[in-house]
Amino acid sequence: MVVYAIIMAGGKGERFWPLSRAAKPKQFLPLTSSKTMLAETIERVRPMIPLERMYIVTSESMYDMALKAVDDLTGEHILVEPYGRNTGLAIGLAATHLLHEDPGATMVVLSADHLIRPAEKLLKILQDGCDIAANDDVLITVGIVPTRPETGYGYIKLGDAYNNDKGRSAVYRVSAFTEKPKLVMAREYYYSRKYLWNAGIFIWSAKAILNALHEYQPEMYSLLMDYSSVIGTDQEQSGRLKLYQEAPEISVDYAVLEHARNVLTVKADIVWDDVGSWIALERYKGRDVDNNLIVGEAVLIDSFETTVYNDSKGIVACLGLSDLVIVRASNITFISHRTKLDQIKELLAKLDEDENTRCYL
Repeated sequence: MVVYAIIMAGGKGERFWPLSRAAKPKQFLPLTSSKTMLAETIERVRPMIPLERMYIVTSESMYDMALKAVDDLTGEHILVEPYGRNTGLAIGLAATHLLHEDPGATMVVLSADHLIRPAEKLLKILQDGCDIAANDDVLITVGIVPTRPETGYGYIKLGDAYNNDKGRSAVYRVSAFTEKPKLVMAREYYYSRKYLWNAGIFIWSAKAILNALHEYQPEMYSLLMDYSSVIGTDQEQSGRLKLYQEAPEISVDYAVLEHARNVLTVKADIVWDDVGSWIALERYKGRDVDNNLIVGEAVLIDSFETTVYNDSKGIVACLGLSDLVIVRASNITFISHRTKLDQIKELLAKLDEDENTRCYL
């Protein structure tokens, strides 16, 4: 069994604006440690998967940043998407390249912007999943044991146990997927202990995921097979552009996992977070006695439950504030009430309407 890592690193990271911008999105920022999130992702799995068996899927504008993520990474291991078409096509592209290189390839699909601790537990989970995927025609998603009734994540409903050998991580058939439930349902899922968070971490053979695309997304599969015939030729670049122009835009969850009958989940009792917004940092960085989170130079008086992130020279001074998020990054100052952070994309759309403010995206 030969295992490859596919790292998805093409996201815009809009919910971390203005620190995360088009020129340097979230996965290329040191949000959770002194290393960029992409570098953390690579280093986390290197004890199991060497760098020469890792592929980063990203956009052309992020190619140079991806190349500099870690020493010794070469352009051969970066798969450039002409433009984003969601995870279904990105994973299909990677699987097609792996099958071309190694017909027996087993894939571990990771996101470049997740926080996961401890790494040793994750590696055990991935290895156990790979042992199954290398021998069985299955599609495996990693499910995280919930630590709160979260409404921002998808959930996996556990079915029957699957081939749980002694010493192996607990593996179950997937009974159902649920997307971002209302709070009352999230509480029910949390307390029932029959649901896991869908982490967006996948394990399968390249052959298995392409077979699933063949069955459930025949149009995409046909286009991928056309593209496969030009891999390694001088027509590869034009062939990839044609693929991305014609293939449907759909997530791998909707494309395959919610339809397939051979989906399993590995139960992972680890610390995991998709670090999806400024509020997420509060779960992993220390706060002061007034429950404020301060990163960079800032002084707060009579202020409570406020996050201040100062990435620039100078100081942020706050007096009599509560429940705010304040971010100073380069030439932008962003201030939002905590309850309004989910509307940040509306703000960015407003900036995009005016050519004078588009430069701040």
